[in-house]
Amino acid sequence: MAMKNDHYTYRVTWSEEDNEYVGLCTELPSLSWLAKTQEAALKGIRNVVADVIKDMKKNGEEIPQPLANKNYSGKFMVRVPPEVHRSLAIQAAESGVSINRLVSTRLSR
Repeated sequence: MAMKNDHYTYRVTWSEEDNEYVGLCTELPSLSWLAKTQEAALKGIRNVVADVIKDMKKNGEEIPQPLANKNYSGKFMVRVPPEVHRSLAIQAAESGVSINRLVSTRLSR
């Protein structure tokens, strides 16, 4: 049975190998559920997640926090080779924007 207030990230996709839809949960990547319809795959994976969370609680294991409930600062560090850094700096200067603005715009596309 699916949990109330379930904020986990689910996805349903087609599995050519299994010839069925597969339901997945991003926060619990080892879990999946196969079904003939998208709706059944979603319902199935949500039920599996509910059962696993229940067992984890019972065993005192740490429950994964839903991505939707996390707070994001908007900052992350990316290391790139010096040549890429130079190229980005030149492109940003030619465009009259900061490297941050240039990269942010490209990532959001």
